[in-house]
Amino acid sequence: MSIIHYHYTEAELTKLLDSLIIIVDTREQKNQHVLDYLRKKDVSIKFKAMKTGDYSAMIPRNEELGITRDIYLNAVIERKNGVDELVQSIKDRTRFENELIRGSKHPFTLIVEDLEGYRKILEGKYRSRYDPKALLGSLKTFEVRYEFSTVFIANSTTGNYIYHHFLYMARELLKGGLF
Repeated sequence: MSIIHYHYTEAELTKLLDSLIIIVDTREQKNQHVLDYLRKKDVSIKFKAMKTGDYSAMIPRNEELGITRDIYLNAVIERKNGVDELVQSIKDRTRFENELIRGSKHPFTLIVEDLEGYRKILEGKYRSRYDPKALLGSLKTFEVRYEFSTVFIANSTTGNYIYHHFLYMARELLKGGLF
């Protein structure tokens, strides 16, 4: 049996990528800045209950270009609105680890909306009394164990990060004929 890969023209690729829909978990809170960015850029949004993560993406079916059903990217982004929320999550080890176990079935990225977040962890500048070395050790252990990376960014760039993360993932998958 041979596998046939379809190679889209640049115009077809652009048309498909312009149809990208960002999926937002219905339980996601305090994300108006993300929604505002996506709406400002005319990016389609779909609210859906997600088992893991806060954001994902899909390419809707396009029979004209040979896509006969919606294609969901097998990737998620989990967003924490700051170091304090991250610390609280890590302190609740069982719940956080269960979330990471579910997330490890997908390419997974953890966004922490605090550009200085890594420095704050090193210096213990967060509300919890969690020891900075233990916190960093837990975070880095989880990253290795569950194969994800943590990105510390300003909340003003979160929407941009989410959109472009999924846009270029979809682009590479479409270019490689992996859909």
